Amino acid sequence: LVQELLREEAPSRIAALAEELFQAAESICEGDGKVAEGQSPAPSLSEETGRACASHPTPLPQVEESAVSLWNWTVTKHTGAVISDEQRAKLRFVACRLICLCEGSDPPEGTIRRQILMSMKTGKGWIDIGKAGLADGFLENAMSSIEKLYAKLRKGSDGEADIQVQADVEKSLFKVLSYQAESAVAQGDFQRAVMCVQRCKDMLMKLPKETCYLSILCYNFGVETYEWKKYEQSSFWLSQSYDIGKMDTKYSVGKEMQAKVLRLLATTYFEWDCSLYLDKALKAISLANQENLHPAGCFLKVKILLKSGASDEDINSALAEFTHLEMSLDFCLNTAKLLLEHGRESVGFDFLKSVPERFESSPDLGKITLLHIEFLLQNKRELLAKQKIEEVIVGHYTGKQLLPEALNQLHIILWDRAAKHYEEKSYSEALHWYNYSVSFYTPGQIDQNLAKLQRNMASCYLHLKQVDKAKEAVKQAERCDPNSIFTKFSVYKIAMLENDTEKAMEAVIEMGKLAEKPSQHEDKLRVDKNTGSNLLSLAAQIALENDQQIVAIKALEYLSEHLQDCQQLFASLKCLVRLILSKTMAENAEQRDGDINSILTYLNLAHKKLAESFTEEKFTGDMRILEAHWFRKVAWNLAVQFKDSPEKMRDFFVLSFKLSQFCPSDKAVLIAQKTCLLMAAAVDLEMGRQQVTPSEQTELFSHALQHVQTCKEIWKVLKLTGDFAKDPTDTLLLLYEFEARSKLNDPTLHNLMESVWEQPQIEIKTLEIIASLAMESPARYPVLCKKALKSALNLHRKQAVIDAVKFSKCLHSLINISLPTGLTDLDTCVLQEVWHYFEDALSVVSSTDAYPEMEILWLMTRAWNTGIFQYTAGKYKEAEQWCGLGMHFLNHLGSLKKSYEGHMVGLYSEVLDKLDRAKGFIPSEE
Repeated sequence: LVQELLREEAPSRIAALAEELFQAAESICEGDGKVAEGQSPAPSLSEETGRACASHPTPLPQVEESAVSLWNWTVTKHTGAVISDEQRAKLRFVACRLICLCEGSDPPEGTIRRQILMSMKTGKGWIDIGKAGLADGFLENAMSSIEKLYAKLRKGSDGEADIQVQADVEKSLFKVLSYQAESAVAQGDFQRAVMCVQRCKDMLMKLPKETCYLSILCYNFGVETYEWKKYEQSSFWLSQSYDIGKMDTKYSVGKEMQAKVLRLLATTYFEWDCSLYLDKALKAISLANQENLHPAGCFLKVKILLKSGASDEDINSALAEFTHLEMSLDFCLNTAKLLLEHGRESVGFDFLKSVPERFESSPDLGKITLLHIEFLLQNKRELLAKQKIEEVIVGHYTGKQLLPEALNQLHIILWDRAAKHYEEKSYSEALHWYNYSVSFYTPGQIDQNLAKLQRNMASCYLHLKQVDKAKEAVKQAERCDPNSIFTKFSVYKIAMLENDTEKAMEAVIEMGKLAEKPSQHEDKLRVDKNTGSNLLSLAAQIALENDQQIVAIKALEYLSEHLQDCQQLFASLKCLVRLILSKTMAENAEQRDGDINSILTYLNLAHKKLAESFTEEKFTGDMRILEAHWFRKVAWNLAVQFKDSPEKMRDFFVLSFKLSQFCPSDKAVLIAQKTCLLMAAAVDLEMGRQQVTPSEQTELFSHALQHVQTCKEIWKVLKLTGDFAKDPTDTLLLLYEFEARSKLNDPTLHNLMESVWEQPQIEIKTLEIIASLAMESPARYPVLCKKALKSALNLHRKQAVIDAVKFSKCLHSLINISLPTGLTDLDTCVLQEVWHYFEDALSVVSSTDAYPEMEILWLMTRAWNTGIFQYTAGKYKEAEQWCGLGMHFLNHLGSLKKSYEGHMVGLYSEVLDKLDRAKGFIPSEE
């Protein structure tokens, strides 16, 4: 793997090989206490090495060579972008482990030094990528190797060499201890870090050149713990940094760094507990300023003094410390702000007055004036502020213009003050401040901010009933920014004020279009992300207040497309539904159709939003249920009203069902759901029976089947809630499902009917309807039809008193499908089966006078004609039987008997005669 990595050039493959090597190295010794990221390893690397060597007593020389090559390759790739820092750390890990495996029982000095270096660098690499827990084992191994090296060097050295050996070893030991301190801080082990740093500190007498390094290391620890808000630890490390920095002036960090340490120490005390450590903070910052006077130190000192409640005299003294320093204008302004924000107006304004003298040539001088104006306004010195503003306006036209950034900031100040007066309903005063802002624009200038300014002024004029001035201001806004939704809203307000419905409608339509792309049209200053929705909502409210329903509907329609807040959206949809319903009462049928389609759209949107609202925290479950109930009831009531429009009735029932799915499944809701689905299925089936295309039929029957399947599941649950013995739902579901499946030519239809034949309580009427549906185009299932009719006929026979009329109709249908008209070559089995049906009929006819005469006539005719067909085919015996059967039915005819008797008797005699001759005919022999 190592050799392959060293040869590889493709970055993606290098990364994969690096990961593979790392995984292999982690498990190089089975059960060797594998290290998990973020944890300290149980055994040290030296212990692991011992176990590994026991497992592999003869390491190959190639392993050591590969490890060194891998280490050198990783070092050379340090400057490039071939491998990441984490991959580099992992490859060092691999190389270091391989070297440990090759150590042997008595390694030479060079090998030990190499192990120290590799272990240190590997540990440091893990620390640098934020995985300090993985570093500890390597640093312990480095410490162990240092001890081995020291012992080996002491064996053969003289006294003078001992000093050099000790210094050499102590340098490595110092470095390892500093890395261990870094690891401890990263893992939050403060005590271990303190112990390591203290050992390093004790070694500085022998290693004075490391003073700067250790001081900066402690400073970095102070910065880290400060950022983690561990102020006590931070103050300790910063104090250590400062103290170490003072230990050796030759190798110290320098006054600038010492001042930087002290400033952070003062900040730490200040933020830790200002009331408790105020004196320490003040002492630290004073020391910092003595070491190296810096504006940041002076600013911090003023900040601490202000917090301590120092006198103006003390604060002036602190300010005087840095009057001769080079400072930026922003620094001076921030200092002035700090003073003024803490109520030190006298000191603050005096300091602010001294600033222009120091920055006379600065183009940013206007910032001072702005700050002055801001604090005059904050301290309710509005008259003085106005004077300052008027001076700026004069300067603007006499060659002392503010820089664009400062001018923009001034506009914001002016608008804020105007807005405050507007909120207080001081519209004239608001106009006064807006006019200040207008003063900085040249006549004819086109600017979006000027458009907003004119719109704000128009609002003030409208409140003051100065409509003409408002219209002029809006005209100016249109000139500057015609494609702004705010401009259109201003046009809309004036149109509504003048009762110009057409213009108001045009403005609403434009607002709706602009609301689709708010980022392209809204002003850049302080624009709320829901601005479009808010303005459309206001437009709808204004229209309703002015009794302009059509305008309100249009505004609400656009609003419902853009609202993100569920509560507002449902309120808008409810309002739309109510408005449309009240509007349709006074419309003709054609207009009403369009409005009803609109209501369907609103209800569909309500359903969509109810489904989406599950992820919105503000919209609670109870709120969702209330909204769902409201919309489902509306859909139900509209469905009931549209009996003359099946398609709309179906759509509203389906919607009512969908909306009810967001309601708790109590008995009332389940009944409503069942009814909705049954009605929807019935309408789809009815529409499928009409003159529609085959594809439309398939779609309608498929929808009907879906409704039935869903309804069956609901019905199962509903039946558990009470007694529904007289409820016809089971029958309806069976009939609807049978019709849908039969007309879709569904292969599962026969399986469905198998369960039906087994039902003991099935009604005769249900069987007869099934028989009829089985042969209703496009369905054609004669076998199922016959089976249903047979079952129905059996139930008729079981009645205590047979209803002859119903019996006759059922038998009529059964004979019709069993005995096709006009066929002479009928199967004997078929004739025999049908013969039994005629016998049943004759039995009932003979036992009652209630059998309809026309049905008897029909039976007589079918039996007689069957006999004649047999006669024609030369089947005289069968002809005699069937004709004789017809004669039996003739005897039961009433008034119609005479009309048929003469003709039938004559033909019957002819049939009998033919039969006799057929019986006596013997062919002669030749």
